[in-house]
Amino acid sequence: MKSELKMIFNFIKRTSTTTHTSLADLRQGERAILGELTLEPATAEHLMNLGLVPGVEVLVAHSGPGGDPRIYRVEGTELALRRELTSCIAIEQLSAAAD
Repeated sequence: MKSELKMIFNFIKRTSTTTHTSLADLRQGERAILGELTLEPATAEHLMNLGLVPGVEVLVAHSGPGGDPRIYRVEGTELALRRELTSCIAIEQLSAAAD
């Protein structure tokens, strides 16, 4: 199933010189484009149903006490995700928010 999900979203090709890291590496206020989700198929499918699909822009809105979980804003929706999970989501970093 992982390869199927990768093939479905394989059409997203980005040519950029930015460093690819994981969603967990972003700081508050930073934005990124989601890449590959290297998770169990059921978990990846659940996150995609919530709007976390490769190619979508994500903003790190704020963090919970101690920095975990973090609140991510995706197309008007806020999701609380733990660092352990977001370290398995590749991203292409954009820039800091203007807020």
